[in-house]
Amino acid sequence: MSYLDQITSPTLLISEKITRANIKRMAEKAARNNKKLVPHWKTAQSHEIGNWAKEYGIKEVTASSIKQAEYLCGQGWDNIHIAFPFNPLEIPRLNFLAANQSLSLQLVNPITTQKLVEGLTNPVGFFIEIDAGYGRTGVHIADFGTIEKILRTATQSDKLKFKGFYLHPGHTYYTPDKAGIYEQSRQALHMLKIKYQSEFPELVTRVGDTPGCAVTEDFGDIDELGPGNFVFFDLMQAELGSCTKEDIAVCLAVPVVDVNFERKEILIHGGGVHLAKDVLVDASGNKNFGEVVYLNETGWTIPSDRSYLKSISQEHGLINASDSLLQSVKVGDLLGVLPVHSCMTADCMGEYLSLEGKTIDHCEGKSQ
Repeated sequence: MSYLDQITSPTLLISEKITRANIKRMAEKAARNNKKLVPHWKTAQSHEIGNWAKEYGIKEVTASSIKQAEYLCGQGWDNIHIAFPFNPLEIPRLNFLAANQSLSLQLVNPITTQKLVEGLTNPVGFFIEIDAGYGRTGVHIADFGTIEKILRTATQSDKLKFKGFYLHPGHTYYTPDKAGIYEQSRQALHMLKIKYQSEFPELVTRVGDTPGCAVTEDFGDIDELGPGNFVFFDLMQAELGSCTKEDIAVCLAVPVVDVNFERKEILIHGGGVHLAKDVLVDASGNKNFGEVVYLNETGWTIPSDRSYLKSISQEHGLINASDSLLQSVKVGDLLGVLPVHSCMTADCMGEYLSLEGKTIDHCEGKSQ
C-alpha cells in the first residue's frame, strides 16, 4: 500500500533520503574542519531520526528543554545538552535525569548557578551562554563580572563542571552579512578561550545556527558546531541561502476541500495548528505561509510555476494557485506544502509519516 493511501487529514511527510543527505553533508563539513558536530534536536525531536544521525558519527545531541532532554534519555547519547537558560524550578527533575544520563545545561546568571549549587545531587556540566550581538539571551561578551561570578559560584559545588562557552548568533537569520557575524562570533569565543583556557584547559567553545554553519567554512578555533534546522531545512533557510528547496526534507500533505476557479484559489485542510504561522513576505508585501509541491508515489516534485499558501487560520489554508495547478486539481486530492519553518511544523504535528508508509516518532507525539 502506498503511503498516500494512509492520508485522510493533514500529515507531515518526511523523506529519509533527503534527511540523511542533509545530516551527512553537515557531518562531513564538521569533520573536514576538525570540529565536533552536536546537532540541536529541537527540529527533529525524534528517536528514529537520532538513530540515523548516529550512523554519521554523531554521539552528542542538544535539546531545547528538559522535557525534550527527558525524551532523549536512554537512547545512547554520550551527552545531552539543554540549550536554554536553565529554569531552577526544574532542579528536582534534572537530578532525576542526571542519575542515569550525562547532561549539561546553559547558565546566564549567578542566581541560577547558586540554586544549582544548593540543589544538585548528581554531576552536571554547564556552558555559559554568551551574547555577542544577537541580544536575545546570554551574558554580554564584555560582562566579565557576571562570567566570573558564575564561575566562582559554581566552584562551591563538586557537582557542577564548567565545559565552556556557547554562542548562538541568531541574527544570521536577519542579515545578509553572515560572514561578518561569524567573524564577530569567532573573535568573541577566541577571546574567551584565550582568557580562561589556562584556568580551564579542557574548555570548549560551541556555536550553533543553521544559516551560518551551512555557508561558513572557516570556523577558526571554535571547537563544536550545534546547528539544528539543517536536518530538515525549510523555505526560510532556502530564502537565506542555506539550502535549495530540493534540500527540504519534510512537507505537509493536505486534502483539497474546495476549488474557486474565479479567484484562482484552493481551500485546503491545513492551517496554523499544522504549520504554525511563520510567514515570508515578498517585496510586494505578499504573504507566503508555505509553497505547494506535487505528491507522488516516491515523494514530491517542485513545480516550475509557483503556487503558495496566501493565508491560514486555525484549520483552513488558502492557496494562491497557478493556472496549471487549477487545471489539474480537484476536491479530494492531496497536495504537499513545504513549510516556512520546519521546526515549528514538526512540533505542531507531533509525528512523521515516511515515504515508505512508516510512522516516525516525535517528542510531542500523541503517544508520548
